[in-house]
Amino acid sequence: MIVLGIESSCDETGLALYDSGRGLLAHAVHSQVAMHEDYGGVVPELASRDHIRRLAPLLREVLAKADCRKEDIAAVAYTAGPGLAGALLTGASFAAGLALALGVPALPVHHLEGHLLSPLLSSEPAGFPFIALLVSGGHTQIMCVTRVGCYELMGESLDDAAGEAFDKTAQLLGLGYPGGPALAALAELGTPGRFKLPRPMLNSGDFSFSFSGLKTAVLTTARERSLTQQDKANLAAEFQEAATEVLATKALAACRARGLKTLVVAGGVGANKRLRERLDAAAKKPGIRVCYPEMALCTDNGAMIAFAGAQRLLAGAVPTGNGAFAVRPRWPLATA
Repeated sequence: MIVLGIESSCDETGLALYDSGRGLLAHAVHSQVAMHEDYGGVVPELASRDHIRRLAPLLREVLAKADCRKEDIAAVAYTAGPGLAGALLTGASFAAGLALALGVPALPVHHLEGHLLSPLLSSEPAGFPFIALLVSGGHTQIMCVTRVGCYELMGESLDDAAGEAFDKTAQLLGLGYPGGPALAALAELGTPGRFKLPRPMLNSGDFSFSFSGLKTAVLTTARERSLTQQDKANLAAEFQEAATEVLATKALAACRARGLKTLVVAGGVGANKRLRERLDAAAKKPGIRVCYPEMALCTDNGAMIAFAGAQRLLAGAVPTGNGAFAVRPRWPLATA
């Protein structure tokens, strides 16, 4: 069964073909970073229009890469939420129209479910059950995953997501968009500990997060003095240390709390080098296996949607038909 996956929740247009028998056949992603850079963030209307321009060319690209025809597609999976309403509608309407034309089912997929399952596309996939740390620009959550479609929320950010805090801190330090990768690069040139930043909720005894205060601490520190370039690098390094310490500590605590030996890390922040170093080092002693998606699959992509859609269909999910579709800009994963 070949499933086409379509991702258009924010500022990446991603399409992919996944075969339930052979695995991932092909995927392609167009990033809108260059278009939004002048605005310092994603402009929803521009994002939606660009998705419209990219969907058909990307479909032709993945079909050519996979040496497939449109008629080989058995189902179309699309991101139905959460995300930007207009951006979601472009992908969903394209998916529904294509599925209707081909006479195949269309299946709405939760964006975070795609991220959560993306490490299972790696050469050495994790097995159920596992703890998942979802860290992206819009979400920071710890989930206990027992099987496809069975996700228990253990904790989440009470305010800013980790990726959002990275981006906002980068903006405070005068870095470009997207801020997370720029801040991580600057942190490589700095020394953590030269500035002292808090580790919010590190010892709260639960699995919740709060990154708004950490971002504010950076702002306060920046206002107290005129920062040199080295000061900015040191501050970036300390911020990264604080954020990754909280993320790693709570994720591994969740593993211990449920007696599980597998931790899956997904989402854009999952590509952060320092976070991976912390998790790998801290997981050795308790014998916890940490699994990550391939670097190319950390950010938004169609492969994770195609895979999640295929797994849902194999598990007996009922797809939509007759061109019907809906999007849910706000959609709790536990209800997916």
